[in-house]
Amino acid sequence: MTSDHGDPATDLFRTHSRNFRENRYVYPVVSRRSGGVSIGVNLNLDKVCNFHCVYCQVDRTTPGLKDFVDLARLAEELDATLELATSGRLFDDPQFSRTPASLRTVRDVALSGDGEPTTYRNFDDVVSTCIAARNGRGLDGVNVVLITNASMFHRRRVQEGLRLLDQAGGEIWAKLDAGTDDYYRRIARSKIPFSRILANLQWAARQRPIIIQSLFLRMDGQGPPADEQEAYARRLEEIVSRGGQIKLVQIHTIARPPAEPWVTALARGELDALAERVRARTGLPVAVF
Repeated sequence: MTSDHGDPATDLFRTHSRNFRENRYVYPVVSRRSGGVSIGVNLNLDKVCNFHCVYCQVDRTTPGLKDFVDLARLAEELDATLELATSGRLFDDPQFSRTPASLRTVRDVALSGDGEPTTYRNFDDVVSTCIAARNGRGLDGVNVVLITNASMFHRRRVQEGLRLLDQAGGEIWAKLDAGTDDYYRRIARSKIPFSRILANLQWAARQRPIIIQSLFLRMDGQGPPADEQEAYARRLEEIVSRGGQIKLVQIHTIARPPAEPWVTALARGELDALAERVRARTGLPVAVF
């Protein structure tokens, strides 16, 4: 087994700080799944989330900021960070100076952060602001991505935000970490019923192709049992059989310190086996990270 220690790309993938210079909302990272620079937009400075995932890397032991998103400041920060990244000046920063040449391209603007971005009440205004900042730099080819747990797709302003995202050629990367209600509750520790997540995923996938992001792990040394893996594959199969479109399934495991000490990563071979199970049952394309 080879080690990643000392590999610049691997070190960058593991460093996803949401603090960048004097910015409040916008932070660049080098993303394995994006294949280059991803410009993150953090709408949840208060660190409030409607999930309490066992693997979450957000430090909720320190208080967040009670702050309504300043759209003008968000637009300024996003414009300035896009300029830094596209000009190459970002890579003069010690944090990014070891980025390999192959990863020095801006791949997307990602709505993500310290909580669920769609819980922000002016979500559609944020999407519009991000698209305008991207277009203002002439970067229409740069994707706008929503990274989401799919819990709020039933809200009108969220649906309007998704419509704007569709018009701009953006993507939804939606979380699905379980196949059964019991396992979902163990992982997400949320009051939101699993049935709502599944219904929202189904609705979204009928409107446009979506990407499913799934993180699997060990809890107290035990990985997801075979029947849970099979149930997860069936959920994906159901979305497609009922008219949904899944562009890609991304299966990954823990890369940074999680919320709970009894949570650990799966081995690459276990992820590959799960991916093959999904491919065999659904015929969907699957990428492993």
